[in-house]
Amino acid sequence: MKVILNKTVPKVGKEGDVVTVADGYARNFLFPRGLAIVAEKKQIAALQVRQARVAAKTAEHQSSAEGVKENLDGKLVRIEGKVGASAGKLFGAITSQDVADAIKAQLGVQLEKKQVALVEPIKRLGKHSVLLDLHRSVDAHVTVEVYDPNAPVEEEAKSEEVAAPAAAGDELEPVGV
Repeated sequence: MKVILNKTVPKVGKEGDVVTVADGYARNFLFPRGLAIVAEKKQIAALQVRQARVAAKTAEHQSSAEGVKENLDGKLVRIEGKVGASAGKLFGAITSQDVADAIKAQLGVQLEKKQVALVEPIKRLGKHSVLLDLHRSVDAHVTVEVYDPNAPVEEEAKSEEVAAPAAAGDELEPVGV
């Protein structure tokens, strides 16, 4: 099914693109969330008129977006997350707004949450690649590392406890061998 994307959808396309997707994906995911509309002749004609109008306005924004891309592309952003007893799963979730706030705090670049292209919130610890849609033709990728501040302390303590009994066992002589 051909659809016109209303917003940027990771791994599908950017806002204003005409893409072909599976019928079920369009009906069950894109349409209910308002991410796309059916690509009919009237819609495509209206899209072309709108794109021509927008192209004139966005030429100046593209150069500033390229400057921002140089500052952000490939950078690491660390976000603290709280986890439960089952390590790895967060109590809450890291949303687009959380990523935008972390980028502002750590890298000093102001982004809107709609520029952070997360389809689903991040719910696990670890490193996650995140697409930043700075401009229609300018994208940047940052790595978001979600960490638990208490987890490294516990892991280090466990490794020290394991090392201590092994060292004590080395000092003893084998009995009956």
